Amino acid sequence: MSVKVTSVTGPGVKKDPVFGDLLVSKFINCLMRDGKKTKAEKIFYSALDEIGKRIKDKEPLEVFKTAIGNIKPIVEVKSRRVGGANYQVPVKVEPKRQQSLAFRWVLDAVRKKSGKPTAVLLCNELCDAFNKEGAAMTTRENTHRMAEANKAFAHFAW
Repeated sequence: MSVKVTSVTGPGVKKDPVFGDLLVSKFINCLMRDGKKTKAEKIFYSALDEIGKRIKDKEPLEVFKTAIGNIKPIVEVKSRRVGGANYQVPVKVEPKRQQSLAFRWVLDAVRKKSGKPTAVLLCNELCDAFNKEGAAMTTRENTHRMAEANKAFAHFAW
């Protein structure tokens, strides 16, 4: 009897062609619009080239991973209905959700801005996140601030 083993990430996600990294591949998939993966790859790799020019002492891939790591939230609030009242209950964020929220916040910050090519905007946002500033970091800090403000309701978490 043979057992088919699939990876944790699922059978469909392959490593990216340039770095051979799964995180990069997932980010490119999130960046992609209307199935235009080649365009998304071009934008991402252009952004990394720009990061390489700006931050000389670090590898662009390392800057990307650090930026995503900086944006990942530790806690968030979820709405719970208890006795007719809704409470914002702080809960710990699972690692998979941390990653997807970080991707979403970076891409939302990039898509809200206009006037420059997407690759440049993505580069700016990733550099800002690497330095622990920017729109995505603000979103993370706001999420943490909400959780801190509502920690009195933590006993409702289950």
